Amino acid sequence: MRIAFTGTHQVGKTTLAEEIANHLPNFTLIDEPYLQLQESGYLFSEEPSLDDYITQFDLAVKQLEDSDDDILFDRCPLDLLAYIHATDPTKEISALYETMVSSLSNIDLIIFVPIESPDIVSCSSDDLPNLRRKVDEVLQEWVNELNQPMVTVNGTLAHRKKQVLDVLTKV
Repeated sequence: MRIAFTGTHQVGKTTLAEEIANHLPNFTLIDEPYLQLQESGYLFSEEPSLDDYITQFDLAVKQLEDSDDDILFDRCPLDLLAYIHATDPTKEISALYETMVSSLSNIDLIIFVPIESPDIVSCSSDDLPNLRRKVDEVLQEWVNELNQPMVTVNGTLAHRKKQVLDVLTKV
């Protein structure tokens, strides 16, 4: 089974992915493309640029295509494309959108972690709160359009973890 966590930054997505990985010891947690690229020496702009997000998107697509079973992805092409669109809404993304939809066919379950109301995760001005909101708005729209097995989680970390594990016991 391949499970992808999606959501904007500072929503608790990575923390949830790590909790699920601890509960599923046979699964491998794949770090988000940003961290992998950073480790390999890729130099990001001070504030990630459109090109930075496209590079991350390309890596996420490749990882999905090359992946085995029992993988947890901390990010997937869905949220990276949302960053691309939120960064430059005038950019033509129809080809990238089709690539994203095609690559998601390699995912068995998407875990969507939205910004909650009230927002339970603090986000400082250094964390680009406007971009965070824009990406969340795009994701909220797109997740409803996708024909993918998906669960949207909310609440405390323990509650989110329970929601994911409940879904996994039914799959």
